[in-house]
Amino acid sequence: MEKKATTPAPAPKPATAAPKGSGGLNPALVIPLLFVIALVVYMFVLGSPDHFIDGDLEKGPKPGDYFGIVHEGGPIVPLLMTCFLIVLVFTIERIITIGKANGTGSIDSFVRKVKSLLDKNQVDEAIKECDKQKGSVGNVIKAGLIKYKQLALDNGLDKEQKLAALQKEVDEATTLELPMLQKNLTIIATLAGASTLIALLGTVLGMIKAFAALGASGGASDSSALAAGISEALINTAIGIGTSAIATVSYAYLNSRVDDLTYSIDEIGLSIQQNFAAHY
Repeated sequence: MEKKATTPAPAPKPATAAPKGSGGLNPALVIPLLFVIALVVYMFVLGSPDHFIDGDLEKGPKPGDYFGIVHEGGPIVPLLMTCFLIVLVFTIERIITIGKANGTGSIDSFVRKVKSLLDKNQVDEAIKECDKQKGSVGNVIKAGLIKYKQLALDNGLDKEQKLAALQKEVDEATTLELPMLQKNLTIIATLAGASTLIALLGTVLGMIKAFAALGASGGASDSSALAAGISEALINTAIGIGTSAIATVSYAYLNSRVDDLTYSIDEIGLSIQQNFAAHY
């Protein structure tokens, strides 16, 4: 009897396999590409002679030309631009992925409808609603409901074993779904701190250049060289802090949306168990 109870268990897996195709962008390919893009922009867009006095980079940027001013930030600027592009690209990619995971219609309405159908023990109708929802919550709940129907017909397990098997099925389905939603969030979270450190490196290099120019002048005030070093330091600081702020807000927002989906899954999963305990 034990074998009959366990052999149908893999059946629900196709319901949760679909999201694997939408695992998101591959960081190993995207990050080097974004670095190349940032480097090209730095060299040929920001570093275009049009942004500098008499077309000479040595004479400095034209007054009020921000492209030329940012170029004066030095070699750390492409790294900071890469960080910014990574945050931007992966934020957009996660918004699209999580939007698809939400499925069609309102999650709250879907949760209420499924709970209402379960209260009436209308499991088949609840499964149809999961098919209509077409999201991560629907995929997980569908897997649980299919297992629900299997356990309802199984006489080889007692009630506690059935409830444990039902909980395990929902947990496994959730485990298959959530990594696809959380993928690349770690990169955004890491850049929230790393971009500040990279900017600090640029700031330090700029200040070293400023004080080196001051020292080379033998104590006399070399205002142009001193200003260039300080400008480089502040440009890196500004870009790094801006990137860090955007990454922090992005991670908090995306993480909260994943948490909302997880809460909805937990809510319906509990309803499934309570409904099963009440009817069987």
